[in-house]
Amino acid sequence: MSPHLRRDVESALSLTDFAVLGLLAERPSHGFALAKLLDSNGPVGRVLTVRRPLVYRALDRLVDQGDAEAITIEAGDAGPDRVVHQVTAAGRQRLSAWLEEPVAHVRDLRLGLLLKLTLLERARRSPRALIVRQRRALRPMLTALEEAAANSGDIVERWRLHNARAAAAFLDDLADLRGVASRSTPVSD
Repeated sequence: MSPHLRRDVESALSLTDFAVLGLLAERPSHGFALAKLLDSNGPVGRVLTVRRPLVYRALDRLVDQGDAEAITIEAGDAGPDRVVHQVTAAGRQRLSAWLEEPVAHVRDLRLGLLLKLTLLERARRSPRALIVRQRRALRPMLTALEEAAANSGDIVERWRLHNARAAAAFLDDLADLRGVASRSTPVSD
């Protein structure tokens, strides 16, 4: 593997990393508070549930890559001291670029797209540009899946097609709800 490719692979962030980064972009926080937001009952955890050890691992990774930094230490209520982190300018830039990119695969729509929409909503940022880009990106995938399913009885292809159709209907509904201007043709047409 070339050194350049290795660097890109090593610097790639997971959905968990982006979830933590997105929450840190809201306000400085410590791992325990972030873990509460990502718990299955938390506002972001209902989209992507992340266990506490993985939140701390994501914080370490974000710090190692320069996307977050420790800014202070607070005394814990009944446990160890808590390290408070904040997002860096590089982290903010990386998050912003990721939030604007459509999800590339049908299999990633459920978690990736919904996480992006949730983080945009929490940040009080308009999802319009992402909705437009995601609808545009989904059209050729939907066409290819329809062609593949028409020529095959493969249950996986049919599953993917139905998931893509559901995502297309969701995006069309969201476009109507958000008044997205680029509604010349619905994704599902």
